[in-house]
Amino acid sequence: MIRRVVRQSKFRHVFGQAVKNDQCYDDIRVSRVTWDSAFCAVNPKFLAIIVEASGGGAFLVLPLQKTGRIDKAYPTVCGHTGPVLDIDWCPHNDHVIASGSEDCTVMVWKIPENGLACALSEPLVVLEGHSKRVGIVSWHPTARDVLLSAGCDNTIMIWNVGTGETLITLDDMHPDVIFSVCWNRNGSLICTACKDKKVRVIDPRKGKITAEKDKAHEGARPMRAIFLADGNIFTTGFSRMSERQLALWNPKNMDGPISVHEMDTSNGVLLPFYDPDTNVVYLCGKGDSSIRYFEITDEAPYVHYLNTFSSKEPQRGMGYMPKRGLDVNKCEIARFYKLHERKCEPIIMTVPRKSDLFQDDLYPDTAGPDYALEAEEWFEGKNGDPILISLKHGYVPGKNRDLKVVKKNVLDNKSPKKVEETSAPQKPASPQDLVTLQDRRIAKLEDLSHHVSIE
Repeated sequence: MIRRVVRQSKFRHVFGQAVKNDQCYDDIRVSRVTWDSAFCAVNPKFLAIIVEASGGGAFLVLPLQKTGRIDKAYPTVCGHTGPVLDIDWCPHNDHVIASGSEDCTVMVWKIPENGLACALSEPLVVLEGHSKRVGIVSWHPTARDVLLSAGCDNTIMIWNVGTGETLITLDDMHPDVIFSVCWNRNGSLICTACKDKKVRVIDPRKGKITAEKDKAHEGARPMRAIFLADGNIFTTGFSRMSERQLALWNPKNMDGPISVHEMDTSNGVLLPFYDPDTNVVYLCGKGDSSIRYFEITDEAPYVHYLNTFSSKEPQRGMGYMPKRGLDVNKCEIARFYKLHERKCEPIIMTVPRKSDLFQDDLYPDTAGPDYALEAEEWFEGKNGDPILISLKHGYVPGKNRDLKVVKKNVLDNKSPKKVEETSAPQKPASPQDLVTLQDRRIAKLEDLSHHVSIE
């Protein structure tokens, strides 16, 4: 008889707990758009939720401490002309958020220090280039002002937000809708999951696919793919029999998965949230009422089931707090913001510990708000790892950074002739000057000189 030894893990007893009712955000009309994004984004200062809006698209931005019932007249961010599909907070500036919409645009917004006092309809910058709705927006993890967007035109665009221009366009790699896009730890690669059932690893600056796997999951329903800290890829999808699956892949050898797990037969898309500091993956199924979590290690079976947090209400979407926004004094290792139909409920994941001292093993140094590279450096080929901070004394927000947008592409979109005309000196020109400037239009200029001489 073989005795099974229970695997040792400091996360085996992690438990989830929903906060009390007075700490929830109530009376929020969460968006009903049929799109598989999280509908929620959160950082140490603000909670953003995509909401129902008449005649356009809008999302709420609430200071974290503004709990309780939210007034129907509470101001929203409402500059889009179509429903908002995805939102993402800038990792280097807690006041800057990007949104992608059905109106084919990406907008970047600056939220005031204490939240919105009136409706915000003027974005810092509008990024136009997609020909169909934009369903994914994702900031670069280590380079300043670099933003990725993916649209239903099967195109990925990478923007320099500081100049408002698109510097990389990947439009020939995906023959169908892109379900998910994820940067790796230092932002040198992206991995994508597509409706053609392929998972691709792409070097965006070289514009080439470095690895791909056909039929990573055989089912027809949407997949998700994320990078892990060690460079491996974690995917969620469906089997041919419509069972939900999760799998682990090595991008250097995509012939077969390192590990595959069958889960259940529910049809909600599994949204993965990953903590690179602890190697724990949380899976939140759309329409589920549970959050499952797994630890990923170097020993077989590599993906170890830890536990499940269950509640009564199904989730419409989910926000995931960055590590620097957690309460280290209470051994909180993750916090989720679960969207119901009419409210948002924070859920806290805690490791039970008796000691009141700072737990170094739970809180290794984590990615801070400082960027490692300027946008131009990254586009030129440099890479930079996240700049880490210690949470020993809690996270203290630094001074508010300004995002300055100096648009370069205003003149780039015009023909060279028009650029020459707009940059020409504005002094009155004689007919002779005009002839030398634009001798291609001799006939018109003769008329002009004749007209001037008459005057």
